[in-house]
Formats: sequence, C-alpha cells, structure tokens
Amino acid sequence: MVLLSLMHFSAFSLCFLVLTITTIPHQAQASSHGSFGRKQVGGYPTVDVGICASSVIVYGYKCQELQVTTKDGYILSLQRIPEGSGVGRTSDTRKQPVILQHGVLVDGMTWLMNPPEQNLPLILADNGFDVWIANTRGTRYSRRHVSLDPSNPAYWNWSWDELVTYDLPAVFDYVFSQTGQKINYVGHSLGTLIALASFSEKKLVNQLKSAALLSPIAYLSHMKTALGVIAAKSFLGEITKLFGLAEFDLNGLPVEAFLKSTCARPEINCYDLLTALTGKNCCLNSSTVDRFLMNEPQSTSTKNMVHLSQIVRRGVLAKFNYVRPDYNIMHYGEIFPPIYNLSNIPHDLPLFISYGGQDALSDVPDVENLLDMLKFHDVDKISVQFVKDYAHADYVMGFNAKDIVYNFVLSFFNGQVKT
Repeated sequence: MVLLSLMHFSAFSLCFLVLTITTIPHQAQASSHGSFGRKQVGGYPTVDVGICASSVIVYGYKCQELQVTTKDGYILSLQRIPEGSGVGRTSDTRKQPVILQHGVLVDGMTWLMNPPEQNLPLILADNGFDVWIANTRGTRYSRRHVSLDPSNPAYWNWSWDELVTYDLPAVFDYVFSQTGQKINYVGHSLGTLIALASFSEKKLVNQLKSAALLSPIAYLSHMKTALGVIAAKSFLGEITKLFGLAEFDLNGLPVEAFLKSTCARPEINCYDLLTALTGKNCCLNSSTVDRFLMNEPQSTSTKNMVHLSQIVRRGVLAKFNYVRPDYNIMHYGEIFPPIYNLSNIPHDLPLFISYGGQDALSDVPDVENLLDMLKFHDVDKISVQFVKDYAHADYVMGFNAKDIVYNFVLSFFNGQVKT
C-alpha cells in the first residue's frame, strides 16, 4: 500500500484526495488487484471471519450475519446485534431498531474499531436498541451480485445515486419487515449524504422514526484544505490513466501509482494526510488507527468518486452528471442532472446533526449551508450539536465519543415519541 509508514493515514484522507475528478471514461476496465489484498475465491472475498465473529461476538454480544438483495441485484451484508451484553440486556421484546450507515471507502467494521464500551453499535445495544450495521455495495462483505462478478466493469457502474435508490431502501425494507417498527438511523460522512438525498425525495420517511447525522456531508465547497487544489492539478496529467478502472481500489497499482506521484510533490506532507485532509482529530488512540489500517480501506466505484468530486467542483448537490447533454437527456430527460433539494425534507422529521470545529471535510461553512437549507424545519424537530475540538474521524473512532456525542444520540433517540 502507498506509503504505509503514514502512521496517521486513513481512508477518509484518501477519499477526498480524489474529490476533484470531473469526468468519467467512455470505457472502463475492472481492477485485477482484488480487495485490500484479501484472499478471493471466484471473484468474491472469502467470508470465513465476518464482522460479527471478529468484532462483536468476541465481546459477549449476540450477532447475526444477514444478507439483503437490492432491486438491481447487489447482495449486501448486514449485521444485527439484537441485544446488549450482560446488564445491557432488557426484557423489552419491541426494541427500537437502529441502522448504522458508514462512509465511503470503509465498511461497517469502521464503527467497531475501539473497545466495546467506546463503540457506538455496542453502546446502542447495551441501551436497549436493536442494532443493524449496513455495508455498502463493493465493500469487503458486500461484493456479490445475482449475475455480475466484481471483475466485470458493469458491476461497478454506479455512484451514490444508486445507494440512494437501491441500497438504503433495501436495508430499510428488510429491517422494517423483521421488526415491524419505524427505524432510527445513524449516518456518518457519506452515510449522511445518501440519507439527506433520500429524505429530500421523500424516500424512507414513512419507515423512519428519526435520524442522527454525524459529520454531515451535503456541500463541500469550503473544505479547509489546499490539498484539494493541488490534487486537482495533479489529476490533469493522470486522469486518463486513473479512469481506466471501474473499481476504485486503493491497493490497486494504478491508484497506488497516482497517489505516490501526488505525495512526491514537495508541498504535500503524506505523513500527515489525516490532519491535512480530515482536520486535526483530537481523540484517536494509536491502537485504534492501527486496527483501522488492518481492516480498511475498502473499494468503491470510480464513478462514485467522480460523483463526489462533482459536489466539490460545482457546489451543487445533484444526481450524477454525465457531462454530455445527450447522456444526461437519456438518463434524466433533461440536459442537466436533477438537483436534490434538501429543503424538501419533511419539516417534522426528527433530525440530530453533530459537526466539528476542526473537520476539514464536513467544514463549518458547508454545514452552515446545510442548516440554512433546513431553516424552515420545525424547531422542535431538529437538534444541532457543535463540537469545537472534533474532526471527521473523531465521530466514529474517538475514544471519548461516547461522552461527547453518543450520549446525546441516545438521548435524542429516547426522546422520540413511540409510533
């Protein structure tokens, strides 16, 4: 992997190093490298040790490995933690379900990097919630499809639009069918973006009880990092080589070569990319970062990275832009892609939003832009928390996140009227 001596390197850093890409190839080829150097059988990673066995059951919690199939054929991994451990178990047979949705280039494991008393899924389980951990298509345990193999470029022909249209609805439908209850939702980073986009189109809202959005990503025009500009210049010479891939695999040779050339620039310090790109995370233990690097990053589609880059470059939250007017007309019936209008989110939908003063990705001005779009939200249905010292990764891996953020999430969920 590129510069593994980057002691504080993370997938969050790598993700937004590429957020300035603007075009997509006319022809794409799938990566032959595999997923993070993991053993694969028949194109799929082996699942001999899943998230439940490696990071939940070992701490004395019940955990089920489940699968759900999207309407476009992707088979997604889903973990269910139905109750707490020991004193965390309750006799309530109708526990409130909670879905946790991770960000880009990571999977559900990212919620479980700390000891159990510091991990949000297990904290929720110990407080009487029925916890469901989602895993986006293309990640380690969600690389199956009813007819496509990950070696086929067609498998990777999707962006976060498809996560809005297919992945989230499939997970929500399954959890709702199993529990018969409205669902609480926690999203981080990209997990907030796809939720906001869904809510703006009135999707999921009939099954949703409330949503907690941590480090919300909706607008990215004010990222506090000069590296975005530098990366843009770097991409001008490398973009055609990079876009020969359908799968964006951080361990694949083309992406690796691109990152090495970018890091070779004297003005970029690749040994401190986490701080430079995500902000100065205050509260990460070195052991947590080590475990993170053992399990992440995960693959995504190059098209997804392009779509994310369009938010940065154009400052508009819209569906994927195919650039060519005839392609946009073919997909949308109009020259420009439709906009996700966040002011259309139902004003009575309970929302909890938490953002950090040191976050270089979910930057304060961009979050304020989001809040401005929600200015007509019912005042008793939106709670906003600002954590001055927090940056992007603190929200999922901070050793003190329970006291700083998670306890407020618990209070928010518990404060919703049962429906």
